Amino acid sequence: MQRQHHDNVFLFLPLRKAWLGLTLCCLSLLSLLVSSCARMGNPDGGWYDETMPKVVSTTPEDKGVDVKSQKILINFDEYVKIDNPTENVVISPPQLQAPEIKGQGKRISVQLLDSLKPNTTYTIDFSNAISDNNEGNPLGNYTFSFSTGDHIDTLEVSGYVISAENLEPMKGILVGLYDDLSDTVFKHKPMLRLSRTDSRGHFVIKGIASGKYRAYALQDADGDYVFGQKSEIIAFDHELIEPSFKPDIRQDTTWLDSLHIADIQRVPYTHFLPDNICLRAFNEILTDRHLVKSERKEANHFTLFYSYGDSILPQIQGLNYDANDAFIIDSSLKKDTITYWLKDTALVNQDTLQTVLTHHITDTQGVMRLQNDTLTLLSKQPYAKRLKAEQKAYDTWKKAEDKKKKRGDPYDSIMPKDPLKLNITPNGEMDPDQNVMLIAQEPLNDVDTAYVHLYAKPPKDSLWYREPYDMHRVNNETFMLRAAWKPETEYSLEVDSAAISTIYGLVSGPIKQGLKVRSSDNYGTLMVTLMGMNGKNVIGQLMDNSDKIVKQVFTNTGQLEFFYLKEAKYYLRMVVDDNNNGQWDTGNYDADQQPEAVFYYPEEIECKAKWDVTRSWNPNDTPLFKQKPSAIVQQKADKEKQVQHRNLQRARQLGIDYVNQIKGKL
Repeated sequence: MQRQHHDNVFLFLPLRKAWLGLTLCCLSLLSLLVSSCARMGNPDGGWYDETMPKVVSTTPEDKGVDVKSQKILINFDEYVKIDNPTENVVISPPQLQAPEIKGQGKRISVQLLDSLKPNTTYTIDFSNAISDNNEGNPLGNYTFSFSTGDHIDTLEVSGYVISAENLEPMKGILVGLYDDLSDTVFKHKPMLRLSRTDSRGHFVIKGIASGKYRAYALQDADGDYVFGQKSEIIAFDHELIEPSFKPDIRQDTTWLDSLHIADIQRVPYTHFLPDNICLRAFNEILTDRHLVKSERKEANHFTLFYSYGDSILPQIQGLNYDANDAFIIDSSLKKDTITYWLKDTALVNQDTLQTVLTHHITDTQGVMRLQNDTLTLLSKQPYAKRLKAEQKAYDTWKKAEDKKKKRGDPYDSIMPKDPLKLNITPNGEMDPDQNVMLIAQEPLNDVDTAYVHLYAKPPKDSLWYREPYDMHRVNNETFMLRAAWKPETEYSLEVDSAAISTIYGLVSGPIKQGLKVRSSDNYGTLMVTLMGMNGKNVIGQLMDNSDKIVKQVFTNTGQLEFFYLKEAKYYLRMVVDDNNNGQWDTGNYDADQQPEAVFYYPEEIECKAKWDVTRSWNPNDTPLFKQKPSAIVQQKADKEKQVQHRNLQRARQLGIDYVNQIKGKL
């Protein structure tokens, strides 16, 4: 009987487990149903965790002295992760051997591989690389420090790195201090104390001893912490930096939402100075010259691409053709891209051109010297292939004309050539300060203006009048037609058939294009008085909301004048053109030359039709790193408060107040 009892128990256990599982499933479904009913009418979701991870202990002690260990352990109150430590964590003094940095659950370990220097303060700047595992809340600007001596250096300096050309924040660039004040140290010694900029271009360098320093910025391409490659972005400043501090009071504000303040507290703190260092970063001109590539996309021309321009164009010798007077040459403004149009049709039909170039090329010593190179220029449109396409087009045309002939319809006995296609801009309405451009895809012959006519019809007049104009060549493929364009006036540009032709025999058909100049009532005017700029050569640039130039003017009178502005919101940039060459010029470290100064008017400027807008602007009133309006800053700040923003939106959905960090009391 006893054994039978045990057998029954064993038989019952699977049935009991199945019954319990079914019961639990039913209870879970009921719980979900009740929960769904309880949330009915409310938005989905709940509060997001926005509490940053906290450091609970470290080994060795943070800010400890007489440290001998090369291994650092940092323990947190929750599971954490570290984002790309190789790029985001910066150690001072710089380490020649990359340290091993790992996330280990609730711990981060750092193993320094370089030997520790005696009597030295070390800082490990994690910036925003550490965050929790749940919502990715960053432990903002966390730095661990220790000293191998009997005291630790605790001074700090901070500031911003911005692009010299457009004042964009420079994210992720190294910023360092030197106590060696010589002018060449940047190329020979690693930086002494380091930091890296955040998404706002902001940096904080910690663990500094008292003394005098100079600051530099470097986008370090080869990891040696010195400026060794011209391709590296750099910034330098001769202003001496003397770190200091003072007791200060700051206001900490707690917000109910984006408009309402919950509380303001006055908090004492140590204010480290200077905190407004501003470095303007730039690329030097890459003067090393080499032939990047050559190509012959179309049979009638080939192009040479150089890494840097030269005032002397390459000399060309043909090995299987005569290169004397064989080309019409186009070169870019910097003479780094040169196009050779073949004048002779026989050369156009020659698929392979064997060419010897004699040109200036930078040698291994960094000196430009004359060098001979042989090129084989192959047409990507072989003659046989083009001939086949032309024959196919002829056969199609001939077939169509034969059908016309059989029907007794008018037909052509000679296949007409396609007319020259010109791109004429503007087309239709135009601004009073625009001019008409006639652009072809290949070099044009000179134009006989006797066959080009411009007529004008004033407002409220039914008659057309001949209008004087000036027509001149812009480049081999472009002509510009200028006239005294009058507002509210209609124009007719008329070009006789065959008046315009290319060097390959393509001719234009008859052209008639209507134009109308908009009324002055459609435009506004902007006048800007520049304080302290009288006598300086200045380029004034109006930018659109994507930071692209809309209109540009030049002055040395301290007055910028912009006419015929369409209704829009503009942003104003100014370049101090020191060498008066009409463009912004970069800097050069060896020549101790800073980039030309660029300023942004810190506010949006709205222009409307019939408005005359005036502004006075002292470009030195606002620090450079605060000048560029946020609406056109391309490098946006990281979304460090994304979780707080989502919680705020959640609170608004529920119709309740939300206070950051005290949401549990709601």
